[in-house]
Amino acid sequence: METMGIEGIVETIKAYNPEADVAVLHKAHEFAAAVHRGQARRSGDPYLSHPMEVAAILTELKMDVRAIAAGLLHDAIEDTQTTMGEIRTRFGDEIADLVDGVTKLSKLTFSTRHDREAESFRKMLLAMAKDIRVIMIKLADRLHNMRTLDPLPEAKRHLIAKETLDIYAPLAHRLGMAKIKQELEDLSFRHLDPEAYRELAIQIAKKRREREAQINEVIAFLERKLTEVEIPCEIMGRPKHFYSVHRKMREQGKTFDEIFDLTAVRVITGTIKDCYGALGVVHSLWKPIPGRFKDFIAVPKTNMYQSLHTTVVGPKGEPAEIQIRTQEMHRTAEEGIAVHWAYKEGKATLDETEKNFLWLRQLLDWGRDLKDSREFLDTVRIDLFPEEVYVFTPKGDVKALPRGSTPIDFAFSIHTDIGLRCTGSRVNGRIVPLRYELRNGDIVEILTGAAQHPSRDWLKIVKTSRARGRIKVWIKNEERVRSIALGKELLDREVRKLGKGSPSLLKLETFTQVLEHCGVGSEEELHAAIGYGKISPRQAVLKLFPPEQTQAVVEEETKERKSRIKAAEEGIQIEGVDDILVHFAKCCTPLPGDEIIGFITRGRGVTIHTGDCSNMVAFRYDRERQIRVYWDEQVKIPHQVKIRVIIAEDRPGLLADISAAISSTNANIAQAEIRVTEEKRGVNTFVLEVLDLNQLQGAIQAIRRVRGVMGVERVRTL
Repeated sequence: METMGIEGIVETIKAYNPEADVAVLHKAHEFAAAVHRGQARRSGDPYLSHPMEVAAILTELKMDVRAIAAGLLHDAIEDTQTTMGEIRTRFGDEIADLVDGVTKLSKLTFSTRHDREAESFRKMLLAMAKDIRVIMIKLADRLHNMRTLDPLPEAKRHLIAKETLDIYAPLAHRLGMAKIKQELEDLSFRHLDPEAYRELAIQIAKKRREREAQINEVIAFLERKLTEVEIPCEIMGRPKHFYSVHRKMREQGKTFDEIFDLTAVRVITGTIKDCYGALGVVHSLWKPIPGRFKDFIAVPKTNMYQSLHTTVVGPKGEPAEIQIRTQEMHRTAEEGIAVHWAYKEGKATLDETEKNFLWLRQLLDWGRDLKDSREFLDTVRIDLFPEEVYVFTPKGDVKALPRGSTPIDFAFSIHTDIGLRCTGSRVNGRIVPLRYELRNGDIVEILTGAAQHPSRDWLKIVKTSRARGRIKVWIKNEERVRSIALGKELLDREVRKLGKGSPSLLKLETFTQVLEHCGVGSEEELHAAIGYGKISPRQAVLKLFPPEQTQAVVEEETKERKSRIKAAEEGIQIEGVDDILVHFAKCCTPLPGDEIIGFITRGRGVTIHTGDCSNMVAFRYDRERQIRVYWDEQVKIPHQVKIRVIIAEDRPGLLADISAAISSTNANIAQAEIRVTEEKRGVNTFVLEVLDLNQLQGAIQAIRRVRGVMGVERVRTL
């Protein structure tokens, strides 16, 4: 696709903003062309083509000239020798702040790529507090990068596509930008699972002509009936994007042939009154399916989306989804926040729809409060959960919460103190347990008690970042108090053992040396570190006594250590520790290549989990017991991992073909469980011994190529 030139961008801007001062665009274009001269993208295209396409996408969103100028300059700091001071001098503070908000922290040093990406994302979201255009530029940047991802290596493509699907597509959804969200999802799907994408594309293409004929029949009939009752409208078919079909098949366990609503009928009317009138006509023509009607006009989604949704039994007896909205609602559904941000006096300001973005302001507040970048990124993922339920307070106020939220989430959404003292809940006048999942239309009343406190189990059932964060803070504070007391007790006990004396020895001046030796600043910090298990009491007190006094105890400890499994032998490097007992968590079975987290388990050394292990969620608040760990690339030892193979139809020799596929990647089958159903379909489970993640992925790809294999997935637990 040919890149739009600067004149084409200017012409497009003039079409929606005739009075725009485009001189700054020409200036930004000339500057970007100069600093990127001689640079090329991985595809071989001139690097300037990327900022030009980002600017073109921003014009489609009808952004102002300064935002588009920032789009032209957004990579100047990161990929050239240009400084922020130079941008500020040439283009002013406003454009410089936009460029700075989008620029990654690539020139700073971080211990892991994950930390760098998390901190860069936090920086970008905090910049949104000053100017929403930062995220518009970033989404345009990410969209063009996803469109041109093919030349990159597979591992890099997979990484970028996963991040896009986890963060940027949900963010576009929460901002109401459906067109960008859908394209990001489809592009991510194509790179994350190209085989499933191609297969789905072929299946949809085969059905398209048949489905289009049925939809066109519905459209023509409905258009005639609405005209008869004098409801002016525009009706069109809207094919569902690939990823939404794939997700529906996966979540509902359906085959492609069981998905009937591949295309929705969209009715665009002039007024809200006509929307409800059209709904009456639709329900008079076809029988509505119970439970499938949603009124997002009366209760809009948090991203401003408004529409009536109903699913009816169509003329051929198949379900047909029909959406009804006004023209203004349609534009908001497609472009979202871009419609509602006005450009006034050099600042991007919210109009009367500001209340719809309270979630965004809460997210920004968390960004300022949370110092840990990874924890902030976890919070973002929770807050970008794409589906909501709408519940009511006893006074009739509406609260939008993520689907699956509990009364605890509702309590914290009202006030932190109410959440912390929540003892129970009454929903629609009936007492329900705290793990009850709220449903649309529930009227929720919270019961509290002065003696009630949060439980760690609450972290397993809450859905909102606000509730999760407040519970973590409370539990962390309580843990610290208990750990300080435990650490003091353990330290006193060790002094008695090694020094054969009173803990009053800790009052010696040499105690300052203990603090320095352990890298802590105060006695309280030392007690807390010992209580958490990060520092052994023996390590702390060895400095207090002469070596001859402790030699016998140390020799005994040395013998004991030799019988343990060392981190180095298992291919693990632990930050700041040379010799420690480790074991791998069976809940997530980490492999070399997985991102990993070390968690200090009292009495058991360090447990190694994957970075996305679900069991680590409840302990994310406990940063004191986490320790940085890395794979030692020099150590190559086999690790066991379980995979599940879904077989469409059993056939002679299939198992042999699967075994051969595994063997072709030098992976070893340690265990196999073969199950065949009466329909001759099977779900087979294998435990493989592999050296790293790349070998596992190679084995999975090889199995997927076997005829009759429907799908392969990694099972986290052994």
